[in-house]
Amino acid sequence: MEIEQKRLKELIKDPSKNLLTINLMLKNGLLSIEGLNELIAGNIISGESNIAEIKSYPFVNRDQIIKIVSKKLGHNYIDLDNLDFNYKFALKFPFQRIVKYTILPIDDSKEFTTVVFADPLDVEAKDFVQRTVNKKLEILVASEEQIKEYIKKLEIEKGMKDVIVKIRRAISNSATADDNKDSSAILELIELVIKTSIDLRSSDIHIEPTEHSCVVRNRIDGVLMRTFLFEHDIYAPLSSRIKLLANLDIAEKRLPQDGRFAYSIGNSNYDFRVSTLPIVSGESIVIRILDSSKATINLNNTGMIPDNYNRFFNSLKSSYGIVLVTGPTGSGKTTTLYGALNEIKSVKDKIITVEDPVEYQVEMIQQVNVNKKAGLDFAKTLRAILRQDPDKIMIGEIRDHETLRIAIEAALTGHLVLSTMHTNDSIASITRMLDMGIEPYLLGGALVAIQAQRLVRKICTKCKKEILVDPKSLNKKIVHLLPNDYKLYRGEGCNSCSFTGYLGREMICEVLEITDKMSSLISANEPKEKIIEEARTYGFKTILEVGVIKALNGITTIDEVLRVTKS
Repeated sequence: MEIEQKRLKELIKDPSKNLLTINLMLKNGLLSIEGLNELIAGNIISGESNIAEIKSYPFVNRDQIIKIVSKKLGHNYIDLDNLDFNYKFALKFPFQRIVKYTILPIDDSKEFTTVVFADPLDVEAKDFVQRTVNKKLEILVASEEQIKEYIKKLEIEKGMKDVIVKIRRAISNSATADDNKDSSAILELIELVIKTSIDLRSSDIHIEPTEHSCVVRNRIDGVLMRTFLFEHDIYAPLSSRIKLLANLDIAEKRLPQDGRFAYSIGNSNYDFRVSTLPIVSGESIVIRILDSSKATINLNNTGMIPDNYNRFFNSLKSSYGIVLVTGPTGSGKTTTLYGALNEIKSVKDKIITVEDPVEYQVEMIQQVNVNKKAGLDFAKTLRAILRQDPDKIMIGEIRDHETLRIAIEAALTGHLVLSTMHTNDSIASITRMLDMGIEPYLLGGALVAIQAQRLVRKICTKCKKEILVDPKSLNKKIVHLLPNDYKLYRGEGCNSCSFTGYLGREMICEVLEITDKMSSLISANEPKEKIIEEARTYGFKTILEVGVIKALNGITTIDEVLRVTKS
């Protein structure tokens, strides 16, 4: 056993030369990923290699090794996203040194200074911090990518200092301060937040007060990331100004409010939808960034695999029936519907949509906003639409029995109906509609196709690399879907992707085409197993199966597919 350990240590000293040997040992179960991580961590602590050399190993996860090293050294490994800390202390340090050493000072008490390190063995970095604070040092450890991400935010924060100073000066001199100067400074801050959010490709901006600060988070590629952290006194003028922009009542803080505003950044105009919600520490404000380019998207640019694209596109050629797009909130259903509308719109057809609310305006299509306060709901609007002699109808979402029944009646009387529903997969949509009280024979006759979809983050092409994965560590649901010679990939993290390893999103979907045989099965209320069996005869693939195909093609990762499919 001692000889084996020595042999393994020799192998991992030169990973590029011994890559094939290590790979074979992993695949044949002679070595596990966990065991390999322990060996590399041991070499680092003993000084035989250093943390920078981990990048030479294409088959390991750097963070897992750093966690092992940190534990052995007695340091806590942390997730920075879970900490509520202030950038003000970090800005006391020379910014160039923070970048050079990849460190993040986060707290200063009477006894010690707390600094987060990417490399807990970096003696030069420790000496720099010790000389700067002349106090006992508490070392925490986090991933290099996460620290670099926060250093980028620190740089933005550094640039915002002047704006914050202006706002704070206006607040402290509120009795004599010029309101125009106050407004100007707050607008400058809002513009910086919005511009940064757009540059980061955000879909939503979350502004949330905490006990000690004001947190700004951005939803980027479907995942929330903390972007700014202001001191608590900035929240009040910031929230008030946003409410004014959206024509909301700034005095009303006990009830939720919704509004919209338009804003110009550079030469581009953007629309924003604002929602406020009273919470214990104030009001949570969410700003949805409405990207008008989604209104002109083509279905062939959404990332569907060819078979699914052909099935869904052919369903849009039907003269009547229901085409459903299903999935959870944020899975891109509305974007798919707009893509479908762009495929079918024509001067020969009258197309009317009913949405809550209308997000993007599309030429040649009549769009109606639901207005519940005025008594105009989906069902009432649909009845009115049917008297407008439409050829095709798009319903933003089917939420209740009444809307569903009118949609089916419209489909059976010669209209093509497009809509969305919140279900996990295509088969579950059939069950949901039957549970809502629709007769099986009506449903079987009305359905044309059901598409269930998710959005997966794409691997950043600039830092993508092949990885070796221990088959034993893989989810049992996907092992049988992988070929013997499978290759998997992940992003290492770089400036292009803000060190996340992902850049952009792409659809994975399943398309259940309702054939005559399947229509008969639905009408007879047959169990879902029989429907899936019939679907398999024409090559039906589940969302999970399509996701694995995307992972094998290097578009996304297995972890990401499992995350969005909840497998």
